Amino acid sequence: MLEKLGCFIDKHKGDEKANIDLAIELCESENHEGIKEIVGGLTDKNTAVSNDCIKVLYEVGYRKPELISDYCQEFISLLSSKNNRLIWGAMIALKTITPVNPNEVFANLDIIMDTYKKGSTITVDNAISVLSVLASTSVEHEKEIFPTLIDHLENCEVNYLPQRAERVVVCINDKNKNLFLKTLEKRVDDLSSTQLARINKLKKKLG
Repeated sequence: MLEKLGCFIDKHKGDEKANIDLAIELCESENHEGIKEIVGGLTDKNTAVSNDCIKVLYEVGYRKPELISDYCQEFISLLSSKNNRLIWGAMIALKTITPVNPNEVFANLDIIMDTYKKGSTITVDNAISVLSVLASTSVEHEKEIFPTLIDHLENCEVNYLPQRAERVVVCINDKNKNLFLKTLEKRVDDLSSTQLARINKLKKKLG
């Protein structure tokens, strides 16, 4: 399977289409051995290979998360990588498997939180999604995670607020809705008209 990675098709710049095509092939055939081989490539010394492997895996996750849900620990281990591409790619992969494997993801909450606090923008984006989906899966998870999400919405840079709020909305329910809305309301004066429109759309969606 590794020979089908984009880096081997175009050795100069890689081929993301090839990686997506490989993910689709793995999904359609439910090729567990092939997926296992791609997971093995995550630790390849060739950065181009490991980068392509995480791309393939989260593309599989978008389509059939159950095919990669057993590899939670492999994704968690990548959060301590020195390769930022692997860090945010692993966070995307975790985002895709959280709905089908929430308890194992939650068991690694400390690592996810630590990565969220020091991660790049794309890492933080997807960490917010992981945390929000986790918070939606049980009362225990919500109690542990929701204060962090509210704190983030109160303090994140205003240009990130609308899309981060859109990520958090998956865990909003009748009990926490008012706090969520009040938090957004505190920041409306700082929003541009476009940003405000997105927030108002969210508020309308929540009734």
